[in-house]
Amino acid sequence: MEAAQQQRALLVGLTGGIGSGKTTVARMLADKGALVVDADVVARQVLEPGQPALEEVRQAFGTQVLQEDGTLDRHALAQLVFADTAARSRLESITLPRVAQEAWRRLAQARPGQVAVYDVPLLVEKQMQSQFDLVVVVEAGKEQRLQRLAARGLSREDSLARMASQASDAQRRAASDVVLRNSAGLERLGEQVERLWRQLTVTDGEAVVQRAAKPM
Repeated sequence: MEAAQQQRALLVGLTGGIGSGKTTVARMLADKGALVVDADVVARQVLEPGQPALEEVRQAFGTQVLQEDGTLDRHALAQLVFADTAARSRLESITLPRVAQEAWRRLAQARPGQVAVYDVPLLVEKQMQSQFDLVVVVEAGKEQRLQRLAARGLSREDSLARMASQASDAQRRAASDVVLRNSAGLERLGEQVERLWRQLTVTDGEAVVQRAAKPM
């Protein structure tokens, strides 16, 4: 790897549709030594009580999105924004700049040469590809994703609405450098992650520079 590359972390954008298993991949990469920043976790934190974003959300959507104790009613907010494109855009205008600022602050803490992974659902929708050295997409079949979401307590209707609000598989694939297929169990997924990790940590950086855009 060239000296300039060695002086900073390797930035990896990780994305995938809801229920695809990208969080599982993020956890596997963290176990291998990557610094992982989860956009969903940061988003929850910027909407905690006392944070300016929560007050803006209340002003935008009313007290219907708050629980009695003043905390955010995430289910009520999700029901509202996934059914209304304008409402979703309004929410994103409040939260995304704050999430991005905090996420990049955390990513900047990566050691030189460390793999830093930003697990971000809207990477493709917000055209963030150019911000990363490598974009990794996690895919799974529609019915598999629906089953996983049902296990989380989401109805089929809610799950389909959330899927429809995101980029399509084809759009994510077109923006990817690597595609991981999460359709054959954790062992198979782990094998793909292991191959990806070897690519990310080769000493000459050749695999990363090539940006192969091929399924693992």
